[in-house]
Amino acid sequence: MVTQFDEKGKIYTPVITKEPVSVIIQTTQHQIRGDIHLRLQTRMIDELEKSSRFLAITNVSILNPDGEVIFKTKFMTINLAHIIWILPIDEMIDKENKK
Repeated sequence: MVTQFDEKGKIYTPVITKEPVSVIIQTTQHQIRGDIHLRLQTRMIDELEKSSRFLAITNVSILNPDGEVIFKTKFMTINLAHIIWILPIDEMIDKENKK
């Protein structure tokens, strides 16, 4: 990683551009809807394998088993060990269109 310093000694590191991907995440107790952020031209599975034990999610709604929103927040993290599956919303197949 390239590190730059200004004349006062402040450290600057390169900005990593990421794009938000809207997802549904299923855990054993709840369904979570929100955005995860992937590096450009990176597959979701690659990002998950690189991640630490936690995944950052933004614009979050947490639903109970009945589908009711019980919490909303701008940011949260989830332990990867608690995720059963992740579904990118843009890749959902519509029952009528069979995309």
